[in-house]
Amino acid sequence: MKITRTTWSNWANTTVAPGSGTARPRHAADLSRLVTEARANGHGVRPLGSGHSFSDIAAPLPAGAHEESMALDMSEWSGITDVDRDRGTVTVRGGTPLHLLNEQLDRLGLALPNLGDIDRQTVAGAISTGTHGTGAELGGLATEVLAMELVLADGSTLRCSPTEEPEVFHAARVGLGALGVISTVTLRCVPAFALAAEEHPRGLDEVLGEFDRLAADNDHFEFYWFPHSTRTLVKRNNRVPEHERPRPLHPLRSWLEYRVLENGLFGLACELGRRSPATVKRLNRICGATWSGRSYGDTSHRVFVTSRTVRFVESEYAVPRERLPEVIERLRGTVGRLRHPVMFPVEVRVAAADDVWLSTAHGRETAYVAVHQYSGMPYREWFDTFEGIVREADGRPHWGKMHGLTAAELRARYPRFDDFLRVRDRLDPERVFGNPYLARVLGS
Repeated sequence: MKITRTTWSNWANTTVAPGSGTARPRHAADLSRLVTEARANGHGVRPLGSGHSFSDIAAPLPAGAHEESMALDMSEWSGITDVDRDRGTVTVRGGTPLHLLNEQLDRLGLALPNLGDIDRQTVAGAISTGTHGTGAELGGLATEVLAMELVLADGSTLRCSPTEEPEVFHAARVGLGALGVISTVTLRCVPAFALAAEEHPRGLDEVLGEFDRLAADNDHFEFYWFPHSTRTLVKRNNRVPEHERPRPLHPLRSWLEYRVLENGLFGLACELGRRSPATVKRLNRICGATWSGRSYGDTSHRVFVTSRTVRFVESEYAVPRERLPEVIERLRGTVGRLRHPVMFPVEVRVAAADDVWLSTAHGRETAYVAVHQYSGMPYREWFDTFEGIVREADGRPHWGKMHGLTAAELRARYPRFDDFLRVRDRLDPERVFGNPYLARVLGS
């Protein structure tokens, strides 16, 4: 198989790996052979998905004793391999992008019960980093995993599930790519369903005062807040009864609101703010004032997912749900004192507690707070301020987004952290799948 030398960068251009040796596996035998050869040559291995992590978790950069890291381009290791309609499960190759999986499930009359608003990630990447949507009674994508197959550092394949290698299963569902290459994943699905979407602007104080009720009363609830304003956009998505037909937005209105306003004009506003920072606070208030109400219904994945063409950088932390109002109030109190204003809105979502060892929602009902900044604008002060606040609220950083925590700090936030390290030591003692990010967050 041909190995090329390429420069890799992630979607946000926050991480670059120059001159990586890159191979593109097409068959299961390719995965095993490439990992085996890389290890024999003293190289590390890092599988590549869509590069949609903002942290350097996916970067094919060498660490430890490895002088070079082999990148595995998983783009041709894609597609559903098995469907069990009686159990409502599908088995899918790890390199399958979520948007293709959603389309294929739809044709099968199936769906994933919850999704985030971006669908460019691969299944393996989304699981490994703890990707999630929103819903007080629902978990992230990893909670729907029923079984996995991993290609280990010695080239062998290991299958894990709640009954087969259960400790590996608990670790690998959010495995950070540290245990092996995810070959296949078996996912729990539900019958295809439609969602009724309600999106309306509301004041921040009003939303914070009703936060618990809004989370409890809706299948999926989130809100966006422009930091230099008091305006939010509240989004509530609820299942449509089977006998009702959903009513999608008219194509013209959908194009106008999502393509023109939320991407085109907002992108122009961001660029104006980048060129003239003094206008950002006013632009925040104007953008917040343009939020309008809309109600529509559609197939679930078309409601969950929103097209994002404006580039940004992002940090996100999971905090105990009861501490969300405190976190937002502290952010509101500090944002006005920043030297560099914030152009992008803050996003707030919720999730149920789960039992996945390195899930950000492990063992507690969770609220997610994500902060962003337009690409090319200063973000470090804003992200550091945010991180200081959420650390004090017992926050856990999203593995795929920007943060500064180390293994020593993370150990205190995850009750099963050392159990994860024990599994890693067993499966990859030579750190074939390591990189500088994993050295920081897991230790060497």
